[in-house]
Amino acid sequence: MPRAPRRPSPASSPGSPLWIPVVLLLLQSVFTSSSSSSSSSPSSASSSSSISSFPLQRREEAGKRPAFMGRTLVLLDVDTRGPIRVLNQNFLSFQLDPAVIKDGWLDFLSSKRLVTLARGLSPAYLRFGGKRTDFLQFHNLKNLAKFRGPGPDHYLKNYEDDIVRSDIALDKQKGCKLANHPDMMLELQREKAATMQLILLKEQLSNIYSNITITARSLDKLYNFAECAGLHLILGLNALHRNPDNSWNSSSTLSLLKYSAGKKYNISWELGNEPNAYRSMAGRAVNSTQLAEDYTVLKTLLQSVRYYHRAHLYGPGAGQPRKNAILLLDTFMKNAGAVVDAVTWQHYYMDGRVKKVEDFLKTRLLDTLTEQINKVTKVVHSHSPGKKVWMGGVGPAWAGGVNNLSDTYAAGFLWLNTLGMAAVQGIDVVLRHSFFDYGYTHLVDQQFNPLPDYWFSLVYKRLVGPRVLSVRVAGLQRKPRPGRVIRDKLRIYAHCTSFSNHNYVRGSITIYIINLHRSRKKIKLAGTLRNKTVHQYLLQPHGNDGLHAKHIQLNGERLLMVDNDTFPELKPRTLRAGRTIAMPPLTIGFYVIKNINAYACRR
Repeated sequence: MPRAPRRPSPASSPGSPLWIPVVLLLLQSVFTSSSSSSSSSPSSASSSSSISSFPLQRREEAGKRPAFMGRTLVLLDVDTRGPIRVLNQNFLSFQLDPAVIKDGWLDFLSSKRLVTLARGLSPAYLRFGGKRTDFLQFHNLKNLAKFRGPGPDHYLKNYEDDIVRSDIALDKQKGCKLANHPDMMLELQREKAATMQLILLKEQLSNIYSNITITARSLDKLYNFAECAGLHLILGLNALHRNPDNSWNSSSTLSLLKYSAGKKYNISWELGNEPNAYRSMAGRAVNSTQLAEDYTVLKTLLQSVRYYHRAHLYGPGAGQPRKNAILLLDTFMKNAGAVVDAVTWQHYYMDGRVKKVEDFLKTRLLDTLTEQINKVTKVVHSHSPGKKVWMGGVGPAWAGGVNNLSDTYAAGFLWLNTLGMAAVQGIDVVLRHSFFDYGYTHLVDQQFNPLPDYWFSLVYKRLVGPRVLSVRVAGLQRKPRPGRVIRDKLRIYAHCTSFSNHNYVRGSITIYIINLHRSRKKIKLAGTLRNKTVHQYLLQPHGNDGLHAKHIQLNGERLLMVDNDTFPELKPRTLRAGRTIAMPPLTIGFYVIKNINAYACRR
């Protein structure tokens, strides 16, 4: 038996993404020469400095086919001594856009199926915010028809009557209020939403937004949804409600605080959304100094309401970290960094004009997130070392996404890579835009069916815990030509397995792998992971649509809700100890290393 290779050095420092070097095919003759030199020279065999000789020798002794000699084998190990990051328990969270008030879907958040799907991703934060945050006005009124917005006349009266009957039935329930809406009622709502979404899209494209009224009844329904699903609500407040001197007008907010305090609603707060874009959205600017003063006023306002004197405040919700957003964030942190409990900023990978699925596979695009995280954390920690940083509004594409692209299997590569990179670089919470409603970046469609990114998120929640581990990899790597960068198409992240998953004892490790190659890749567990039993959760497109698929399968079985209350069983495939992991092309897989008793994951 050849001696086991020495552990390779970590692929990167804890503060940078832990990606796999690009592993490319080499000629069979290179392997053969490496093998012969290793077997003829004892010193060469004991050295183990050539990673390529290790898989070759193992395969030769196992009597594998010679054809495998020309394939690449990646060695993978994980540092189990201690975590490099410990994230928020609600690391994977999501948001709802205030547009759900305007298009009517807020009235259906009591749907048993929607609540079940949201509960599947708990514990999590539910951020109620987006581009329409700064056009919300609170009125302490019950659901008057004039606040519902326009709707087609031929069914509006029946629709409103149905809503009233549904509200009366919900009011009679105690505790968590759930509804089973008739199919006809849902069909009428989908008609209304389709009409209203044309208006919403026009607003988005023109960057001219109309005001939205959030009534007391609307807030009740929103909070009921969060409470039933086990989510903590973060409510965005209108920062563009201004006095003549451009100071923030807090009258509507004070009324909202008093009402929600009277109801004993456990809510955290945020003021505004992407303040660096106010000039283009509303024709008026709020500079960073003024914004910092507004946050200080809001903090004082929260402390004046006894029920919220310890409520959390997050912000400023800055946009993509370009020049204006970075300047705003820098001044904000200087003047109001101590006021917020976590600093928030927005991220999306591309605009809504992409037309090709290949755009979702570009490693150069995936790598832009690292630069943006570094820019934001550098500014934040220069003023408040150790301050938590959150990413909000995360989605594959801006402007509502792209139909048949950002709502398909292909978008999962961006989503899982975002979670992996953000975790490694210490982002405390990632808020996905959005859970449900209009556009094409949501997790659940308007038929209340989970889309691929929902299933990715569900598997992540079930298996991945908040403790991030350092990944060690080694393999064959081609030397880049001068001026050329070899980007990683095989990305591996490791965490302690979630303690809430009772199928695995503490000490287990979960590894998730993104294979962006158009060929199969083989990964051999080495070092501390060697000869351990592995549970595989391989996620692939279902059907004939390939990367455009809106349904996915787990280990070959399509994932579908059993009924409105029941998730499908997430059945792993057991890989025997010592078996090589084979990742099919363009797939995502989760792998739980059982009974490893990792020190970092025992406590």
